[in-house]
Amino acid sequence: YTGIRISGTNAEVMPAQWEYQVGPTEGIDMGDDLWVSRYLLERVAEDFGVVVSFDPKPMAGDWNGAGAHTNFSTDAMREEGGIKAIEAAIDQLSKHHIRHIKAYDPREGKDNERRLTGAHETSSIHDFSAGVANRGCSIRIPREVAEQGYGYLEDRRPSSNCDPYSVTRVIVQTVCLNE
Repeated sequence: YTGIRISGTNAEVMPAQWEYQVGPTEGIDMGDDLWVSRYLLERVAEDFGVVVSFDPKPMAGDWNGAGAHTNFSTDAMREEGGIKAIEAAIDQLSKHHIRHIKAYDPREGKDNERRLTGAHETSSIHDFSAGVANRGCSIRIPREVAEQGYGYLEDRRPSSNCDPYSVTRVIVQTVCLNE
């Protein structure tokens, strides 16, 4: 009814943790859809007496935190042979790891420090890494994308409490504008 593009929902590892996926969207629509969906989730939860947290590690313990994994592609990445554009984007992203970490959490990485430990399907906040079908990397190339040679990449670093406009801005700045 809202026009928000929700493409999936699923339970996660941490007790009582659920997630939903927004998209696919183009550009700034991702931010609009995510902010409005967060608002609606808070309002519905309020009606049912349920607590919602967007904190990347709301409960200490030996389990995964919560991220806002961001799938990203350009026209060149989605065309035949697009894996070269994906690899070039990963190279650019590797050169600006700290800038991205700061943009991916409203406290410039402080919230994400509790989540990006190198354990529980995360990379270390201190190191950039990339790999195919590897959930422990900063940037994951899905297996299907690697096999077909085109598609998208997944940036696994954004925190669940990220500002989606900041995430979009820094990815475009790095990958599309080469800044």
